[in-house]
Amino acid sequence: MPVPHRMPPNVPAPAGRVRRRAVLVGGAVAAACGVAMARQAPLLLRFSHVVAPDTPKGQMALRLQALLHERSGGRIRVEIYPDSQLWGDDDEMEALRLGAVEMLAPSLSKFGMAGVPEFEVFDLPFLFRDLAQVRRVTQGRVGRELLERLGRQQMVGLGFLDNGFKQMSAHRPLRRPADFAGLRVRVQASQVLGAQMRALGARPVVLPFGETQRALATGVVDAAENPLSNYLTQQLAPLQPHVTLTQHGYLGYAVVTHPRWWEHLGRADRALVRQALDEALQHGNRLAAGLDQAALASLRTQPGVQVHMLGATNRDALRQAVQPVVEQFRRGVGPELLDAVHGAIGDAA
Repeated sequence: MPVPHRMPPNVPAPAGRVRRRAVLVGGAVAAACGVAMARQAPLLLRFSHVVAPDTPKGQMALRLQALLHERSGGRIRVEIYPDSQLWGDDDEMEALRLGAVEMLAPSLSKFGMAGVPEFEVFDLPFLFRDLAQVRRVTQGRVGRELLERLGRQQMVGLGFLDNGFKQMSAHRPLRRPADFAGLRVRVQASQVLGAQMRALGARPVVLPFGETQRALATGVVDAAENPLSNYLTQQLAPLQPHVTLTQHGYLGYAVVTHPRWWEHLGRADRALVRQALDEALQHGNRLAAGLDQAALASLRTQPGVQVHMLGATNRDALRQAVQPVVEQFRRGVGPELLDAVHGAIGDAA
C-alpha cells in the first residue's frame, strides 16, 4: 500500500492503522488456508492384517487410526480389517500391488517369498537373545537398508513392528531335537523356517495364519510356532496343551504401502501419516515388550495348559541341530548381511 504523500518518509504509520492492516492480512491468510483445507479431498486408508485386534499389531493399527482421525479433523479415515477379514496371508501383497488396500504389516518372513530374501535373516533360529538386540538391527542402518530394498518389489517400507519370540506348542513337550521327529509343524512360507523344521526332523507345512486353528483341530498339522500372544488370541490351548518356551525365533512385521499411493499423497499428508505411524509403531513395540510376560502369566493359570522350560543343555542341542540352516543362509544371501546383523548386535552390546 503506497505511503500517503502527506506523511513524510520514514515516519511510521499510526498504530491503529497498523493493527487494522494486520487484522486484514491475517484474516485473508486464514481465509485462504480455510479454503485450501476445504478443497482437500477426504483420504481413505485401508489397513488389512491377519491377527486379532488385541495383539501388538492390532493395537498399533488402532492407534494409527485414532491419531490420523484426530490430527486430520476426521478427513483421513483409516478402515482396519483384522483377522484376515479383507485379505489373508496368501493374497494381501497382491492386493496391495493392485490398489485394493493401502497399508499392510506382513510378517518379515513373507518378504523373502515376495522377492526380497534378505528379510529371511529375521527367521534364522537363535539369532537374537531379546528384543533389545532386535531393535539394534531394525532401528539402525541395517533396518533402514532392508526397508529400502522393498522398493525392488514395488513396496514402500515405512517401519518395523515387534511381536515377540516364538515358542513351540504341540501335544507333547518339544525340548530336544528327537521330540520333533515326524511332527507336521505349521510354518510361514519361508525357506529358512522350512529348512529349520527339516533340520529338527519335522515336516514343515506352510499355511496362512488364519487357517492354523482349523488345521490343528483337524489334524492337518501337529504343532505350531507362535509368540504367546498369538497362542492366546487364537485360542490354541484346547488344541495344543503343551507349550515349550524355546524362544527359538523372532516374529516381527514391516509396515508397507504402495509407491503409487504414497507418492499420490500431498507433502503435508505424507508427513502427517509418517508421524502418526511412527508414534503408533512405538506404541505397538511398547506393548510387545511387556506382552510375553503377561501372556505367560495368563497361560500358567489356564486349566490343562502345561508350560515347559528349556534348559541350557537342550537349548544348545537345538541350536546345534539347526546350525546348518544358518550356514545355508550365509551361502545363499551372502555373508555381508549376516555379518552386519552380528555387528549391529555386538557394537551396542
